[in-house]
Amino acid sequence: MSSTNVPYAIVRDGGRQYCVQIGQELDLDLRLLSRGSTFELKPVLAYRDETGLTVGHPDLPNISVKAEVLGIRQGPKIIVQKFRRRKNYRRKKGHRQLYTRVRIVHIGTAEPSLASNTAE
Repeated sequence: MSSTNVPYAIVRDGGRQYCVQIGQELDLDLRLLSRGSTFELKPVLAYRDETGLTVGHPDLPNISVKAEVLGIRQGPKIIVQKFRRRKNYRRKKGHRQLYTRVRIVHIGTAEPSLASNTAE
C-alpha cells in the first residue's frame, strides 16, 4: 500500500485473501471469462476509505469490488521429480498453472455509472 489515503479492500478469492486498490493488477485462479468483461469479487472482508477502516463480521455485503479481465496467462514452470534410490525409478514432470489477470476498477458502496462511461 503506497498511501494511507487511497481506499483499499481485503477480499477472499480461491482460499486466499488479497488486499486490493483501484488500478491494481493481480492474478487470480482461472476463470473462463472474455477479455474486457467485468465481475465482482466477493466476499469483501474489510474496507478502508477516508472515513476509516470497516471490518466485516465475517464480511461486508454493502461493499463491492469490481474487476476487469485483462486476459489469461501462465504462471512459472514448476518441476516435479520422483526418485526411488536403487530401483532405477526416476520421473520428471513440469506444470504451468493458468491464471486470470485482472485489474481492479471499482471499490466502494455504489456502482460506477455505465451511462457516464459511454457518453465520453
